[in-house]
Amino acid sequence: MRPFWYFLPLAIVLLGINAFYLRVEWIVITAGIFAVMGSIIFLNGARIIRLNSEIKLERNELGSIIANLLDGLVAYDQNFKVVMMNKAAGQALGLVAAEVVGSRITPENAKDAKFALLAQILYPSIAPLVVRRTEGGVYPQVVDMSFTNPSIEFRITTDRITDPNGTVLGFVKIIHDRTREIAMLKSKSEFIEVAAHQLRTPLTSINWIFESLAKETLSESQKEMVDMGVIAAGNILKTVNDLLDVSQIEEGRYGYNFQAMDINVFAETVLAELMPYAKEMGIKLYLKKSQDPVGVSIDPQKLGIVVANLVSNAVKYNIENGEVTVEVKKLDDKPYVEISVKDTGIGIPADEMQRLFTKFFRADNAQKTVANGSGLGLYIAKNVVRRHGGDIWAESQLNRGSVFHVTIPTDPTLIPPKEMAFSEE
Repeated sequence: MRPFWYFLPLAIVLLGINAFYLRVEWIVITAGIFAVMGSIIFLNGARIIRLNSEIKLERNELGSIIANLLDGLVAYDQNFKVVMMNKAAGQALGLVAAEVVGSRITPENAKDAKFALLAQILYPSIAPLVVRRTEGGVYPQVVDMSFTNPSIEFRITTDRITDPNGTVLGFVKIIHDRTREIAMLKSKSEFIEVAAHQLRTPLTSINWIFESLAKETLSESQKEMVDMGVIAAGNILKTVNDLLDVSQIEEGRYGYNFQAMDINVFAETVLAELMPYAKEMGIKLYLKKSQDPVGVSIDPQKLGIVVANLVSNAVKYNIENGEVTVEVKKLDDKPYVEISVKDTGIGIPADEMQRLFTKFFRADNAQKTVANGSGLGLYIAKNVVRRHGGDIWAESQLNRGSVFHVTIPTDPTLIPPKEMAFSEE
């Protein structure tokens, strides 16, 4: 409103002066012009005051929300000068906002114990252990970071700050402290591991007893009962072994042995072991190899579990005289090779697809087709593939079949440098 109060006395003075030199009609016209100009200035001033009040209110609301976020938030410009840090970020990083806001953070700050965590979060390349959860260059970017002395687990989400024209002004990082979550996950996994170990020894003995009885001369009814015992003991033993695998995966102790090999040779080896099972089930199993050899760095035993699980599921949940096609191809636009498993089976309901790779999940139609199953196979597969630096996803049409895709990097630098704890997302 300040321009209006400057204008009002000036207009009165000018009208007073004009009263001595102008005729009455000109004075009226001049007064009318000044009145219109004054009204415009007044209304614009009132609008600006209202907009400023709204902006101030929104800023205060946003500031209150940011200040009370449970997750930490750090914003910085393109020169890595910190422009904002909320209370949660300060607590997570052991800093006070006043010490950091306005300061430019460089990799050199990582040498200072006080600013080491902040510097490594702003520059992930200097952090000791980082696992990417999203593709590089795609925003928002999500990474898991692990620190020792003290033991801290962070999930960092990074996004750009842009103006209305799309120009990047800076970046914001949201810091989610997962330390307690990982500790609870470890405690749960340890309990499962102990329980599974206690169960595995007697179950192995029971399974051996049934297998021994199956070799004896038995009546038809006795043989049927023993065969049922063999199957039941085998299913329970497999579930126990899956639980042990899950507990080791979630604690980051699954133990990988990476080696260089041709992905075509790997696929041939895995499918050769599954061919008798497919033949027994009356399912045709095909392999389409890539035209040229493709070198990858993998753990053939662990990745073999993944491919074997996908193929055995494709066989198990297929239609009579159905087909399963495993295709290996090198992606043209990315440093990855893709293994796809396509079947002509029962498919997966659309509303259940998002839960496909979660623990203990089995689709309703899968349970009706095959009663037994732990629901852990795809969860294990997801984590093994991610440890290889790849991704896994599925496409499906109910009663038409499914296609599972697995990508594995051909560039070894894309493989996470170290095994770490994974959580269900």
